[in-house]
Amino acid sequence: MRAIRWIKPLWRTLNRPSVHFSLGFLVMGGFIGGIVFWGGFNTALEATNEERFCISCHEMESNVYRELQDTIHWANRSGVRATCPDCHVPHNWTDKIARKMQASKEVWGWLFGTINTKEKFEANRRELAEHEWARFKANNSLECRNCHSVESMDFTRQSKRARDAHAGFLVTGEKTCIDCHKGIAHRLPNMADVEDW
Repeated sequence: MRAIRWIKPLWRTLNRPSVHFSLGFLVMGGFIGGIVFWGGFNTALEATNEERFCISCHEMESNVYRELQDTIHWANRSGVRATCPDCHVPHNWTDKIARKMQASKEVWGWLFGTINTKEKFEANRRELAEHEWARFKANNSLECRNCHSVESMDFTRQSKRARDAHAGFLVTGEKTCIDCHKGIAHRLPNMADVEDW
């Protein structure tokens, strides 16, 4: 009986008209509008998280995408291909949103023609690479670890050099993937003064 007492006043409030619509109608409209917004937001998020979006501008298609096609991440014995978002966008939703916000700066570069020719891209290659290396270093190579986990590595199937490096640096947490694997998917810039290179 007590439960019914609060239902009637609640129903009256929801049923009471605002200027033109009842509060219930406005709440339901807001709920439905929220679902539509969320669906549209996620659709746009996923559409911008596909390789065809990444290479839709000629700067990416003509430069780094072509370089990717000559690497182990493009064609390999296992038949697993890494796409642009696999390496440049984290899989977890909150990390993905943060990365998309960071990428908005890259869109500005595209809009204002900072890298719209091969010559401009090459002139900025080192700076662009350093931004990515710093991002990978800061997130402990999260995107690499989406596919490559230390727990799944079979050190006995690796060369002695790789086994020693992985056991000595990666497992201990002293280094992360990007410290040793710069240039694994794209041509390196001039590395003359890069530390430990």
